[in-house]
Amino acid sequence: MVLTESRMLPLGEPLPFTVIQAAWGAGRLEQVAGAPLDLDRLLNRPVLVLFLCAHCPFVKHIEPELTRLQHDLAASDLAWLAVSANSTLTHPQDGAEGLRRQAGRCGWHFPYLLDHDQEVAVAFRAACTPDLFLFDRHHRLAYRGQLDASRPGSERPPDGGDLRAAIAAVLAGQAPAEPQRPAVGCNIKWHPGRAPAWAR
Repeated sequence: MVLTESRMLPLGEPLPFTVIQAAWGAGRLEQVAGAPLDLDRLLNRPVLVLFLCAHCPFVKHIEPELTRLQHDLAASDLAWLAVSANSTLTHPQDGAEGLRRQAGRCGWHFPYLLDHDQEVAVAFRAACTPDLFLFDRHHRLAYRGQLDASRPGSERPPDGGDLRAAIAAVLAGQAPAEPQRPAVGCNIKWHPGRAPAWAR
């Protein structure tokens, strides 16, 4: 494990929808769990994109809070999309079956996708698990960074404070407060020879 922070992309960056659309259409983005993905449901609404995986202790730490957040926001128009981009060559536990077990254990209903060739992760410049990206209804990046200030092994349980506040602002048509703090987790496990220059 290499402890890695999210890259904190500039706010206002566009959602790379065409990359998602192309990877989905070509079968390089495989749905492994959750409600069937309908790309049309991402249009004209806020979108939360979560880069997760099954094995990472930082993801395991926030699993219960993601489940609570999913329940609490069930009536909102926020669209969810979870992506696992880790290489299954080096980390087979993050393959389709491992992700299905994780989603089932956590009771997650949002679409959970396996990014086989990692092109979606590259488009988002995802660096770690978890890495969280919240886009407003115009698909401009409004929040990126940590779920909250808790960490594995700390005495502070996850409460989703940072992300919850950002989502509330976006749903109200407002900009989330700053400063925004980076997520911290395990580095994305790139396929051999696939790591982009900024991840080396």
